[in-house]
Amino acid sequence: MSTAAAPSASSASAASGEGRPARPAGLRPLLPLLLVPLLAALALWAFAWPAARTAPNDLPLGVAGPAAQADQVAERLGARDGAFEIHRYADEAAARDAVADRTVYGAVVVTPQGPELLTASAGGPVVAQFLQQAVGAQAAAEGTALRTVDVVPAPAADPRGAALGASVLPLALAGIAAGALVTLLGLRGVRAALTLLGAAALVGVVGVALAHSWLEVLTGNWWAEAGVLGLSTLAVGAAVAGCAALLGPAGIGVVGFVVMFLGNPFSGAASAPRMLPDPVGAIGQWLPPGAGTTLLRSVSFFDGASATGPLLTLTWWAALGLGAVLLGPALRNRARTPQPTTPGREPALAG
Repeated sequence: MSTAAAPSASSASAASGEGRPARPAGLRPLLPLLLVPLLAALALWAFAWPAARTAPNDLPLGVAGPAAQADQVAERLGARDGAFEIHRYADEAAARDAVADRTVYGAVVVTPQGPELLTASAGGPVVAQFLQQAVGAQAAAEGTALRTVDVVPAPAADPRGAALGASVLPLALAGIAAGALVTLLGLRGVRAALTLLGAAALVGVVGVALAHSWLEVLTGNWWAEAGVLGLSTLAVGAAVAGCAALLGPAGIGVVGFVVMFLGNPFSGAASAPRMLPDPVGAIGQWLPPGAGTTLLRSVSFFDGASATGPLLTLTWWAALGLGAVLLGPALRNRARTPQPTTPGREPALAG
């Protein structure tokens, strides 16, 4: 009785690899050499370029006082190409209201004693310092002294706004982590949405306990600030989990890239959106880090003034993300399910 010889390992491996293109091992070391410098260049562009080009870009600035003198001040300030967007007010009271309502970043009031500069360092210490330098230099050239009044000062515990600017990255990381964990743990549908909501609420409470109660760098309503921090986290977390529900795990990287490489440096947290070059400032306000920073400033320092826009932006991010979390698995399953063919005549075989 004879038996067939078993195929050798080499022949089996050759058969299994038949038809597959060979992967040249020598090219693999080239991937890090190409991708890492590209990633570094992208990060430097995203973070260093806006910082290096920080300057007023149609910065809203008020001018108030007697018409003749105010016209001269507005003309001199308008001579700076694209630096200021001039708003005219009848008197100092109207200019103060505009600064407190976040309509303008500051205002120059013409008085018999000389120019008076109204600022709001809580809205951005960098902007307040720049206005003092710009308007002060103009006043010095005219031989007059400048008096500065900080209408909405930054908190004493954070006069440079460093703590608020430093909060952007932790909130973004918390949101990315929440969305990634929900995805990797296999949570779906309602369970995933409730987990994201719970995690965001806890981040809001913990964050405001640290920033408001301990560090005292936030000075507004405690629960309103907690809501802003929670909504900012939810906007990112829901977007990450929702994109992953639609695209798979690759969705985590897509949203993480947008938030970290665009949202974080484009947020204007270190200065102000109008101090960033076009179109960086506008893009940043449509992303959760920028909208969250603007909303937190409004709620904490300006009694909610100009909060509607960033609030709607964060709400849309959170709502669309949660919608994708709830509907994403069903949509992916439907796309993968083969559709039944309609009974009909079979095509004739070619002879």
